[in-house]
Amino acid sequence: QVQLVESGGGLVQAGGSLRLSCAASGRTFSSYGMGWFRQAPGKEREFVAAIIWNGGTTYYVASVKGRFTISRDNAKNTVYLQMSSLKPEDTAVYSCAATRSGSYYSTRTRDYEYWGQGTQVTVSS
Repeated sequence: QVQLVESGGGLVQAGGSLRLSCAASGRTFSSYGMGWFRQAPGKEREFVAAIIWNGGTTYYVASVKGRFTISRDNAKNTVYLQMSSLKPEDTAVYSCAATRSGSYYSTRTRDYEYWGQGTQVTVSS
């Protein structure tokens, strides 16, 4: 069982930066693949970024590539999402998720077994 708690969301002006954190409980965090997803009002949940268990492979949705960076610190049981050059269209609730398939990244919500509650990111124009 893995419990995930996100933090770091808030209100930022367009062009600004935020760093989201996702703290995980459990001794097996280092074996899990991790992902970030977001959901804007009235829209479906969207994949943002993923990272495999050792951080060796990352993957991003095209709309954030070059602006967002996913990373992890297995010693701290934490995964991060550094967001830069934020745009109003990045406004959403951001959630982290964990999958036992740690060696592969996935963009599909159904591949992730554990989810956090989410943190709100609002980008003003």
